[in-house]
Parts: sequence; C-alpha cells; structure tokens
Amino acid sequence: METSPIPVVTVQTAPFDDQRPGTNGLRRKTAVFEGKKNYLQNYVQSVLSSIDLRDRQGCTMVVGSDGRYFSRAATEVIVQMAAANGIGRLVIGHNGLLSTPAVSCIIRKIKAIGGIILTASHNPGGPAGDFGIKFNVANGGPSSDTVMERIYQVSRTLEEYAICPDLRIDLSRLGRQEFDLENKFKPFRVEIVDSVEVYLQLLRSIFDFNAIKSLLTGPDQLKIHIDAMNGVMGPYVRRILCDELGAPANSAVNCVPLEDFGGRPPEPSLTYATSLVDAMKGGDFGCGAAFDADGDRYMILGENGFFVNPADSVAIMAANLSTVPYFRQLGVKGFARSMATSTALDRVAKAMKLALYETPTGWRYFGNLMDSGRCSLCGEESFGTGSDHIREKDGLWSVLVWLSIIAARKQGVEQIVREHWAKFGRNYFCRFDYESLEPRTAFYLMRDLESVITDKAFTSQKFAVGDHVYSVERADNFEYIDPVDGTLARNQGLRIVFTDASRLVFRMSGSGGGTGATIRIYAESFERDPERHNRETQVVLGPLIAIALKISNVHERTGRRGPNVIT
Repeated sequence: METSPIPVVTVQTAPFDDQRPGTNGLRRKTAVFEGKKNYLQNYVQSVLSSIDLRDRQGCTMVVGSDGRYFSRAATEVIVQMAAANGIGRLVIGHNGLLSTPAVSCIIRKIKAIGGIILTASHNPGGPAGDFGIKFNVANGGPSSDTVMERIYQVSRTLEEYAICPDLRIDLSRLGRQEFDLENKFKPFRVEIVDSVEVYLQLLRSIFDFNAIKSLLTGPDQLKIHIDAMNGVMGPYVRRILCDELGAPANSAVNCVPLEDFGGRPPEPSLTYATSLVDAMKGGDFGCGAAFDADGDRYMILGENGFFVNPADSVAIMAANLSTVPYFRQLGVKGFARSMATSTALDRVAKAMKLALYETPTGWRYFGNLMDSGRCSLCGEESFGTGSDHIREKDGLWSVLVWLSIIAARKQGVEQIVREHWAKFGRNYFCRFDYESLEPRTAFYLMRDLESVITDKAFTSQKFAVGDHVYSVERADNFEYIDPVDGTLARNQGLRIVFTDASRLVFRMSGSGGGTGATIRIYAESFERDPERHNRETQVVLGPLIAIALKISNVHERTGRRGPNVIT
C-alpha cells in the first residue's frame, strides 16, 4: 500500500530578542525551551538558515545529545525541521546519544556540513535544569564568531519556520530510515548509528591500546575508578575502558545516562564529583576520573584523592606526548591555551622550543590553529583538554593520555605531577565563580574595574598584603588577533600581571543557562623552589585573592559573602 508524501508546513512565528548564542551555543532554563511557544523551533530555524541554501540542499548533518531532559523531544523537532529545510541526511546517535567529541569525530569522518549537539555541558539537567543547543561546523568544531553572529541576526527577524510535523523516527532502532517528502525528489534519510563505534575506531588509531590494557589488567594492575556522572559517557566508559581495555566492570560507576543526571550537576570538579573524591581518598584506587554531561570535560585524581589541576594536566600531557603513538608519528606542532588558563603550559612550550598561542575562552579559537597546522595540543582551565585528532575538547581522550603516561613512566599520578613541578616549577592556580548575578550589576562591576586597571597610574601600583608586595607590570582587557585569518576578538577578559609573574584575571562567563551573569576571578602565582611546592593553594594565593576582592569590590557590589564555586 502506497503512503502519501509527508507534507512540509510553513509556520508563522515572531522573533525572540534573547537568542544570541554564547561561548557554547544557546543555553537557557529548560522551561524556556520547553514552555515558550516556538522558542526551540525559532532557534533551530535560525541555525539551519545560517547555512547557505546551496550548501544546505541535500547535505549531511550529525545530531546528538547528552541525554538530558527534553533531548528526545528536541531531537524530533530538529529531524522534522531539517527535513523541511532541505537537509538530505541526518546521522544520529543510538537513542539520540552522542558525546560532543564523538559528534566532532563523526562530522570529520563523513564530511558532514556540521552537527547539532543538545547539551548544556556541566549545567544541571531535569525539568528545572538547563538545556542548550550547540552548532558545530564542518571541521567538527564549534561555530566561529561570524557564524554565531549570522545565527543571531537571523533569529532577530525570523517570521516563519519550516517543519514536517508528521515525520516520526525511531531513535532506538539502528540503521537507515527513509521518508518521502512533498516537493523533494530524493527521500530524506535518517541513520541511527552506534554512539561509540566511530569514536572508538579513532582512539584505536591514536593510542597503544595493548600498553593501556596491560596497565589495567597485568600483575601490577592499576586500579581505576571512573565516574560517568550519569551523563552521556556511560556507554563510552563501559565499552572502551571496560570491554576494550579490560578494566573491571566495577571500575566504572554512574554509567546509566539519566535525564536529571541523578539530581546533581554533571560537573567534574571537587565541588560536585564528591563521590569520586571520597572513593579516591580511601586509597584503594591509583587513578580516578569524572566526566561532564557531554563528555568533553574531565577531572583526574591520583591515589588518596590527589587532585590534578586542569592547567597542570594539559602541561603534563604536553611534556609527555611522546608516550602516545599518534604524536610520535605525526610530531608536535605547537600548543595553545585560553588566556585565563595558567601559564604552566608556556613553560613546557619554551623548553620544547614550540610555539605557544594564548587565545580567548572558547574552543572555536583553537580550531583555526589546528586546521592551519600550528597546534597539536590545547587546553582550558575549565577541565577541558584536546588535540588535533578532532576539533573539540575530549574528556576520555585526556584520560587515555594520562593512562599512557602512567604506563610508560611506571609512576603514579602524584609522582608524575611532583616530578613535573620539580622540573618546570609549580603554578599555583584557582578560580572563584560568582554565579547568577544580576546582569546589570555584573556589567557595571566589570566596566568600572576596567576603568581602574587601564588607567595609566595603575601600572605603577604596588599592593602590600601581609609580608607580600605585588608590583603591577601591566594590565589590560585581553584582545586576540587570529594568526590565521586576522580576525580580532576584543573584550576577552581583564588581566593584571605582576612583576613576579603572578596574575589576576576577571572574566564574564558566556556559558550560563540564562539565569543571570557569572563573574569568574582567576589567581595564579609561580613558584620555582621545590621546597615550596607542598603548600596549600588557597594559602599561597590568599594575598592575590585579597587584592582581587579589594580592587573589584565584588562582595560589596553584589551582596555576596563569597563565591558559589572555588576550583
């Protein structure tokens, strides 16, 4: 029996004035996407319309999610709208699940025009949580500023969207599903693929899996404890670390993706990954790791809960890349870090005589460097590290680098870190987050602070705290000129550099869920003397933090007594 072609419907709508994407796409409270009529549809149409019509017709796109609440409903809408807008083929993860690194991997492998990722990263899930939509472009990386501005401009004037409301797909059935649509000569195709397989194949080509497997199963077995935090990483951890690399099944916990991530923010930090921290403090495990909801961020802990600062982590990886076959074969081209990340990576780059690029926050800035062959490894202080194997930060890749280093050096996590400090010096580093601030208050605080630090008199200032005296060397609002295409990014964060290489950075974050503004304060101090490498971070940085609080008046102006999160 023949079925009629599925109709393509045009729906009238009105623009929203709050759909400018931030650092990681558009994030809002889930209730906004779910409850505001046409809010989701408007933004999806803006994304699709930002792609040139000639490129869009018949092209392939990838769709995945971190499994949070509302993802399935949103995926169905995206499929219906992609079909109506001329997309020829969608590749979607099984049950709608794909980690952000896997999306990047698949985009690059099948040469898709881009991909849509439904995630709000480490933000809470559930009906009362956050929801987000990211658009990654053809290189597998996040949208550039130009693309995001194009999406925003479309959203401001949008009057209608196209959709096939009668189109239904089965996300649980692997394989191809084809649909005949009105006004289309070729059928619209959806392919539901194994969420892990393509990404696993890539990892096999990068690492010495035999060496890692021997580490996890041999006579001197390294016991690991991995917390997937009930995000998308559960299937990846079980398939790759347990099934492929031999780690015992009980090495991995919280591996069932849940719509609310078990009621806790899926953030791999000391503040939120408390069950991992407690397990590691027991001394039964040599290496622990946690991942965020979409799998691009990670945290590493050593035996007895020894914490590896993410800025140290990327520097240690850089110094030990020769333990990974991928880098032995292809060589190492250069390193990059975000401006707010500690300068520990700079010292490794200098020792290795390699270029070091300092970029604004946002993984998209690393993409140009990698595409042009300038950069092999990059990292941000917010628990994100990656390489040119894809164009996203990659949590599981990072953990496998650490396991490769442990296997090659036959040392524990803490010993590796301490030997790194002894060789390169230690960068004490921390971040204070003031979340959900009233946006106008945050804006004027940052504006007034910029006026203070960019005044000519400020560069001659000295700050005395106890027996410490800090002399300002320079202060500015960070600007970045892309060495590849010459584009200029302004207003990327206020930074103060002191004559002893200590730093303070103040930055407004663009990764919230739309419930206010976030101000982040970063403090960094360098210590060369190994005798002084065992001090408490907050004690070392206390004087710097006191200066930051004094010059910003953040507590007085926001009414807060302290930060929401310290990392």
